Amino acid sequence: MSTTTVAPAARPYQSYVYAYPHKTAYRPLADRPGLRELWAAERKDALSLYLHIPFCEVRCGFCNLFTRIGAPDELTTRYLDALDRQATAVRDALGDDGPVRFAAAAFGGGTPTFLTAAELERLCDIAEKRMGADLRSVPLSVETSPSTATADRLAVLADRGTTRISIGVQSFVEAEARAAVRPQRRADVEAALDRIRDARIPVLNIDLIYGIDGQTEDSWRTSLDTALDWRPEELYLYPLYVRPLTGLGRLDADGGVSADAAWDEQRLRLYRAGRDHLLAHGYEQVSMRMFRRADAPRTDGPDDYACQTDGMIGLGCGARSYTSELHYSFDYAVEMREVRAIIDGYAATEDFSRAEVGRYVDGDEARRRHLLQSVLQADGLPLADYRERFGTSPADDFPLELARFEARGWLDASAGASGLLRLSPEGLAHSDALGPELFSSDVRAAMAAYELK
Repeated sequence: MSTTTVAPAARPYQSYVYAYPHKTAYRPLADRPGLRELWAAERKDALSLYLHIPFCEVRCGFCNLFTRIGAPDELTTRYLDALDRQATAVRDALGDDGPVRFAAAAFGGGTPTFLTAAELERLCDIAEKRMGADLRSVPLSVETSPSTATADRLAVLADRGTTRISIGVQSFVEAEARAAVRPQRRADVEAALDRIRDARIPVLNIDLIYGIDGQTEDSWRTSLDTALDWRPEELYLYPLYVRPLTGLGRLDADGGVSADAAWDEQRLRLYRAGRDHLLAHGYEQVSMRMFRRADAPRTDGPDDYACQTDGMIGLGCGARSYTSELHYSFDYAVEMREVRAIIDGYAATEDFSRAEVGRYVDGDEARRRHLLQSVLQADGLPLADYRERFGTSPADDFPLELARFEARGWLDASAGASGLLRLSPEGLAHSDALGPELFSSDVRAAMAAYELK
């Protein structure tokens, strides 16, 4: 690998790269391509299905997800009606010329369990009867919250084949929850966890957040140890972000903690403490955020499904869909009035046969996406897979970026002998800085030009 001038490492917490290109790089599609044409030449035998429910009982101070508080005037009914219409149009567009199979499914949000038990039954029916997904034979992950993880809702989810339930706890320390603008009582959280375990859903994931104002290593350990009492199969450890137009963002409008290098140091310190604590308690690191209990059942799905290459069908106004050439969705917002307007518009939509907002993904962007989605996993990127798909190596395509990462100690020097490009422990710790450095200049420009709303 050629040498190059090494730029100083940027701040460690820049952006959580869970999808590429980021939704703020999407734009209205002038050609409004028809879904039937978009999917005509795509492989459809190992698709992922995602259904988005954009409702929550409260909005946490750190949240910039596409969601609204409450659903007045039978809005959930009208939303599910629209979801049904969209599913019908999308399944028609997929056609029957070849096999259409779903290898994984997820309900996210928002909070899917904001829906009543009867509405959750309908949501499952849309996935199964409209889309043809067999929820009892593929991994099905569902997000929930302490106040909506009720016994009747959990019973529906368990009966319909849910294999994984993820609950956002964030902190078991009530003062920290208040500081994150997440009103909850620890007793209520623990009661919800008891109900989830009683439902016997195979995999429980608990989300925790570090970097909250006033959080210390001792209080962070309290949350970790309390979570471990339920022996969750998975734990996600998220760094706190203060983003524009969120509750914490408004409190921090003068720059405050979000511009403070000491906060970066605090988050890195707490991340390392949390990582080491979980590794010492029988968990394996899957990514910067994800830890899996070593003896946990695997619910990843069939071996022939790969998120880097296989398509995704997203239903709902906050969901993305991926073909090999286009990522598309609906409009995106964070500010409450804008979110409400988009949801109302979606609920009134009759024609879902075309893609409205998105971004075309050319050869270079496809390479970047594959590299990002692979190397940010602890197992790393099999170089043979990359070469088989693109005919090149990451070193051919991204020499300057990889040289910088190597110089910073972010790459595992021993991985090449095993045919892998893999991050070192320090590289994993800096995933939120490394990922954005792989964004293309075009995507950066589109994200910078995005008008926050």
